[in-house]
Amino acid sequence: MTYVVTEACIRCKFQDCVEVCPVDCFYEGENMLVIHPDECIDCGVCEPECPAEAIIPDTESDAEQWVEHNRKYSEAWPNITRKGEAPADAEEWNGKPDKMQYFSESPGQ
Repeated sequence: MTYVVTEACIRCKFQDCVEVCPVDCFYEGENMLVIHPDECIDCGVCEPECPAEAIIPDTESDAEQWVEHNRKYSEAWPNITRKGEAPADAEEWNGKPDKMQYFSESPGQ
């Protein structure tokens, strides 16, 4: 089992999850984080830390698409090991539905 980041992270990217990850399996895109599914050790400490509730276990019904999404971008984006600044408008985006249209394939800085 692994945990994955869903579209709820898009444009929020709070990064609280990064600080608690014991294996540094988060990768940063321009406006979203992902978890490398082969590096995640299924400890679950990241899930409750996410203010956007964007992290789910891969056992949830809609998680399969997110496993592949997380795998693809974790292999292209840089690894992140420390919490950075959330976007200035992150709170405004928190909880908004259908955010995939705002997804950016660009890597984080």
